[in-house]
Amino acid sequence: MGDVAFHTATTVDEALALLGDGSDARVVAGGSDLIVQARHGKSLPGTVIAIHRIDVLRSLTSSGDLVVGALTSHATLCADAGVRSNWTAIADASALVGSHATRNVGTLGGNVMNASPAMETGGPLIVLGASVTLRSAAGDREVAIEELWTGPGKTSAKPGEICVAVTVPAQPAHTGSAYVRLEYRRAMEIAIVGASACVTLDDDGNVTAAKVALTALAPTIIRSPAAEAAIIGTDGNDEALAAVTAGASADAKPISDLRANEDYRRAMAGVIAKRAVAVAAQRARGEEFPIPATPVFMKGSGQ
Repeated sequence: MGDVAFHTATTVDEALALLGDGSDARVVAGGSDLIVQARHGKSLPGTVIAIHRIDVLRSLTSSGDLVVGALTSHATLCADAGVRSNWTAIADASALVGSHATRNVGTLGGNVMNASPAMETGGPLIVLGASVTLRSAAGDREVAIEELWTGPGKTSAKPGEICVAVTVPAQPAHTGSAYVRLEYRRAMEIAIVGASACVTLDDDGNVTAAKVALTALAPTIIRSPAAEAAIIGTDGNDEALAAVTAGASADAKPISDLRANEDYRRAMAGVIAKRAVAVAAQRARGEEFPIPATPVFMKGSGQ
């Protein structure tokens, strides 16, 4: 593993100064992803800069846009009344992150910058139109969430930049969102397949706008244009949902690994996307659908 220099910053400026001292440095918040990587034998940076004591980054406001400080925990997100009411897919996803302990320690900023294609919160952030604020010594830079991730574990953040906030715009009236995942068991599982949807209805109950994102089905979390096109202009009937299923499966770019094979993932992409769209539409109509602790997931049989 080698020696790792560890520093704790108490201000953003201090963290930026430490980050500027060398290129082989990594900022950590809760550190949960870094611990997992170390256990799997992945190389660690020469310098680790802990930012968990920067309290100004531990914030959440939901009047108008949702603005989430990078150190806000998943537990805080899934418990917040504003998030649960207006950006419900984020609450779904945050409630499904790891264990109870992980949700209390793990942060949204850390999750986003880890750039895993199987992260729970990524799909909801995409369909809800989120952006991240990256700060460097030169100032702040806003990056659309879809432009942040460039590959597994890779982002478009420049050297010397730190994620300080995630902003999610206020959603139109009659809008609902959902995140659904496939898993084999509940405890500390990551998604084998996941799907997020955001649906807006007109006064007649027809879909005027829709976004669908697929998790763990490509090198990054991706949109499904075919699934989106299938539901827009419809009232969410069975025929439209069947087209969503076909469209999501067609757009998926899965791989085979120890957890599931390519064909199974592709087939389930459509099933999970259909479920996410149906739940989002149900919520857009003002109908109740529970947020986990009674988890929003489907159990797989294994392949």
